[in-house]
Amino acid sequence: MLEGWFLWFIIFWIVFLLSMLAIGGFFMFRKFLQRLPKEDGKSDLDWQEYYLQKTKHLWKQEEKDLLEELVAPVPELFRDVARAKIAGKIGQLALKENAKYITVDLVIRGYIIATPKRDHKFLIKRLKEKQIDYSPYKALF
Repeated sequence: MLEGWFLWFIIFWIVFLLSMLAIGGFFMFRKFLQRLPKEDGKSDLDWQEYYLQKTKHLWKQEEKDLLEELVAPVPELFRDVARAKIAGKIGQLALKENAKYITVDLVIRGYIIATPKRDHKFLIKRLKEKQIDYSPYKALF
């Protein structure tokens, strides 16, 4: 019969493993849903990659640096995913508007559209630091 500290260790270990499996499963399921093809035959990740490839030549160094600053608070483990998602949305906007190159305006609008509302506070703070007027984007917030 299990007694004492060993019983508590086993219970803790079971709870820990189930928690880790649930967390990992949640993120894997989210990735799986993003990979599912939509009505047009392409998944969200396929479209994101398409927009990145089509607009890769439109990026200037200043806009790349701004994007890097904006994704800096994201934990390093998830930063590449966040950067690709935001850059994909920026590319989508650029293609939709037939932009000749990526502008600061496109970067800001793409960031607002691609990120959850909780990240917008950081964007406003960063724009104030860089002395960029964010009043034209208030409708997007």
